[in-house]
Amino acid sequence: MLNMNQAVSAPGGTANEEVYKILIYNRFCQDILSPLIHVKDLRKHGVTLYFFLDKDRNPVHDVPAVYFLQPTPSNVQRLISDASRAPYDSFHLNFSSFIPRCPRGGPAEMVASLLDQRLRDHLLAKNNLFTGGGNFTSSFQRPILCIFDRNFELSVGIQHDFRYKPLVHDVLGLSLNRLNVRGEKSYEFDRLDPFWVANGSLEFPEVAVEIETQLTKYKKDVEEVNRRTGGDAGAEFDGTDLIGNTKHLMNAVNSLPELTERKQVIDKHTNIATALLGEIKERGLDSYCKKESDMMVRGGIDRNELLGVLKAKGSKMDKLRFAIMFLISAENIHSSEIEAVEAALRESEVDTNAFHYVKKIKSLNVSLASANSASWSNIVDWAEKLYGQSISVVTAGVKNLLSSDHQLVLTRTVDALMEGKPNPEIESYLVFDPRAPKSASVSSGSHLKGPFKEAIVFMIGGGNYVEYGSLQEFAHHQQPNKHVIYGTTEILTGDEFVEQLALLGQKTGFGSSGIALAN
Repeated sequence: MLNMNQAVSAPGGTANEEVYKILIYNRFCQDILSPLIHVKDLRKHGVTLYFFLDKDRNPVHDVPAVYFLQPTPSNVQRLISDASRAPYDSFHLNFSSFIPRCPRGGPAEMVASLLDQRLRDHLLAKNNLFTGGGNFTSSFQRPILCIFDRNFELSVGIQHDFRYKPLVHDVLGLSLNRLNVRGEKSYEFDRLDPFWVANGSLEFPEVAVEIETQLTKYKKDVEEVNRRTGGDAGAEFDGTDLIGNTKHLMNAVNSLPELTERKQVIDKHTNIATALLGEIKERGLDSYCKKESDMMVRGGIDRNELLGVLKAKGSKMDKLRFAIMFLISAENIHSSEIEAVEAALRESEVDTNAFHYVKKIKSLNVSLASANSASWSNIVDWAEKLYGQSISVVTAGVKNLLSSDHQLVLTRTVDALMEGKPNPEIESYLVFDPRAPKSASVSSGSHLKGPFKEAIVFMIGGGNYVEYGSLQEFAHHQQPNKHVIYGTTEILTGDEFVEQLALLGQKTGFGSSGIALAN
């Protein structure tokens, strides 16, 4: 896109990266670009100026403009206005999503259907385009695309987690790879941050120790540089060894940028860890993490201990999330315990819509599991009449409300799908294979042909850093290593996910009327 929709370099010509250009985008596209590219990268691609579409801009007639816009009517109208004034040498248009031009049911759909069938037939032929080259198929293995709904596993989106990346995201509000610590300092996180990449999956106390270790090592390296260059008062300097002294000086000069960068990374994560520690102490997050983990292992918690947590430190959302984790961790809960939890939440002025929604879903799931074939139809009829939607939409995957202690349900399922062996856990999964004949392109998980080295996992309904970290850990521990890409409709903190559950409770009628959510 930044190369004006052409190859990086044209044969025998000048790369468009060397052409000065202007980048124009709207706010929606800024959120897409900011995690992917930095200002210094823009300069490398010849972008000298960048503006918002809705800002007044002076004409620069001898410079091309690259537009990256969301295709909305207002943006298109502003684009037309720019084109009519011709403020730039040329216009290179890029939209965040495609603009549909062909209506359904027309000639385009007919051509697409015939092309789809032709491609299927071609792939099934022994001597097709992809096998004729000889080495292509031997080096390429198709990845498996696994699509899940958020109802597949609820607990992972609600529970408090004490690992570094989930903590930074959940507690400090990491968004679009950018973080503002108490409005004072802004930090960016990406694959170029070695500490973030190496220690993001560690528990917070381990991260604090690692920061101290790296700071100590940095100080020793600085002292060593000072000693070798004679910068230390007690250093020995041999005035006769001119070549040796010059070599030490050159090594010191060359190491300065690396030392400076290391110090910046250490300072950055020291400030972030300090901010996290303040939130942990103020809200008692270590207690929430430990108690929730214990509930998942033991399948419940002592009543006095439960109420003690709900009446102790923590935001309203912390208490609500803890109450929901209690609700979905225990198999059988006495009604008096439910009433006590609800009373404690009301005492803290917590909106209980999300709590009632999960409680109702859990009770429906139990009813469906124990219903016989006759009562099944009655339950479905009752739900559809009462809530105006299919019961399967509401309760799909609720059997996985709670994760395993050692491995997330999502990770365990992806492992089974990539293995491709007969497994009861994946027998009910639909498998779509574009290389299979059209009549047999849909089958069950038992017909999956593996193993797969690569997987693309997509969660519909909101993902989180806990799932991402679990999948990465799974991939790296395989021999040989597997490659897993994790995607989702949006990355949600625990608070944001519970807010969505509360909204679902209101819309479906499963929730209760209450006061607005607040921290």
